[in-house]
Amino acid sequence: MTDNQPEIPNKELQPYYFEENTMSFTDILLVLARNIKVILITPTIFCILTIIYVLFIADPVYTSTSKIMSSSGGGITQAVGLAAQFGINLSTGKEEQQWAYAEILQSRTLSRAILKRKYDTEEFGPQKSLLQILTYIDDEPEFGRDTLEIMAVQIFLDEMIDVSENIKTAIYTVDIHASEPRLATEINKALLEELDTHQQEFNRAKASKTRKFIEERIIDTEKELITSEETLKNFMVRNRRIENSPLLLLEQQRLTREVTVLTSVFTTLKQQYETTKIEEVKESDYVVILDPPEVPLFPNKPKKALLVIIFGVLGIFLGMAIGFVKEYPKVNKREENEKMNKAKSILVRNISDFLPWQFKKK
Repeated sequence: MTDNQPEIPNKELQPYYFEENTMSFTDILLVLARNIKVILITPTIFCILTIIYVLFIADPVYTSTSKIMSSSGGGITQAVGLAAQFGINLSTGKEEQQWAYAEILQSRTLSRAILKRKYDTEEFGPQKSLLQILTYIDDEPEFGRDTLEIMAVQIFLDEMIDVSENIKTAIYTVDIHASEPRLATEINKALLEELDTHQQEFNRAKASKTRKFIEERIIDTEKELITSEETLKNFMVRNRRIENSPLLLLEQQRLTREVTVLTSVFTTLKQQYETTKIEEVKESDYVVILDPPEVPLFPNKPKKALLVIIFGVLGIFLGMAIGFVKEYPKVNKREENEKMNKAKSILVRNISDFLPWQFKKK
C-alpha cells in the first residue's frame, strides 16, 4: 500500500436495507377514527348535491318502447324469380324478412322524415316540428335549414333513438327518448309509419324495375318468336314432302322446337307482367307491430336512487383518501441524513472492490 492511499478499515460495513414504511390494520383504523368527520361529511355533501341535481336541475327523459318484425309478404316473389333467370339480381320475399331494420330506423333518410313532422307538446306548444324543437324552438334560427337539419339529425340519432335486435327471434326493439311522455310516443309511432312507407316505396320501385325489365323482354321475345314462326312457315312452304329426307326432318324439328320454347317464354312473361303490375299498385303492410308504442308513466332518466348511491360511495372513498393524506407521516430530516450517510459508505465499499490490486489493502 502506498502512503498516499487512504486506509480502509478491515471491518466490513454491515449492509443496510431500506425498509418501506408499512401500516398495520390498527394504524388504518386509527387514521379512520381520527378523520371520521371528514369521511362522513364528504359523502353527505355528495349525496345532497346529487339529490339537488336530479330533483331540480336534470331534465327528465321519458322512453317509449315498441317491438316490431318484418312481415312475410314479399308479394313479387315469382316475378323476381323470373327476373333472376335473366340475370337481374332482385331480392325475394324471404330476403325481405332479413332487412337490417336497425340501420334503416337509424338512417338519416328516416330521421329527416321524422324531423319534418309536427307534434303537440306542453313545453314548446302545439304543432311544432321536431326540427324546430331540437334546434331553434321559438327563436330566430341562426343557421340555414340545411345546417339545422344536419344538427337535428345528429341530435336525434345520438340522444333520442335506440334500436336493438334479438338475433334468435328477429324482433326489433325501438326506444325513443324525449322530454315528454306523449312526445316520445308520437315520435315512436311516426317512426314506424315512416319505416313502413319507406319499405312500400322500396318494394314499389323494385316492382317497377321488374315490370320494365319484363316489358323489354316481352318485346324482344315477341320479335324472336315472330321471326322463328316466319322461318318455320317458309321452310314448310318450300319443303312440302320431307318424309324421305332425314336432314329436312331434323331441320323441321329444330325450327319447331325453337318456336315452342319462345312461345312458352312469351306466355310466361305475359303472365308475370300482369302479376307485377298488380303488385306495383298493391298496398300492404311490411312492418308487423308486436308491441305498439305506449305513453310511459315515469321518466327513465335520470335514475335518482342509483345516482345518489354511486356518488355516496364515491364520497366515502374520497373522504378516506383525504384522511390518509392528512395523516401521511412526515419524514424526519435527521433520519433521512443518516440513511444518506449509510448509503455513501456502502457505495465506497463496493467501489473499492473494483480498484486495482496494488491499491487494495494487503
